[in-house]
Amino acid sequence: MKASARNQFKGTVKEVIIGAVNAEVHVGLNGGATIVASITKESAENLAIKTGTEVIALVKAPQIIIVTDFGGYRLSARNQLSGTITQVKPGAVNAEVDIELAGGEQIAATVTNESAETLGLRKGQPATVVFKAGAVILGVAS
Repeated sequence: MKASARNQFKGTVKEVIIGAVNAEVHVGLNGGATIVASITKESAENLAIKTGTEVIALVKAPQIIIVTDFGGYRLSARNQLSGTITQVKPGAVNAEVDIELAGGEQIAATVTNESAETLGLRKGQPATVVFKAGAVILGVAS
């Protein structure tokens, strides 16, 4: 699939929970991690999303938050995936940070250079990528 979203994950729907307006879709990635997407009930029906459906989960890099120390706090964001930083590429204003999950999937995040410096982001550093379920767009083959 060609799309502007840097993060594109192939996976299989493990569970669908239908609500009055939205559906919560749990997508199992090939490496073993799970991404939760919150989409409208209508979208779930139009895309015929059900357990076993092969999907692509898209997440734009600016939607990714990088956490290096939770400091005892818990977050409401459903998607919290641990990995290791593989690359930090500073730009004029923002830096691109690539993180590899335990299963081998790569996630790209963009953060300000100031944030990258404040967090001391560097190759080999453990980090957790965090993003809300509403930041995930699902696609299915037609």
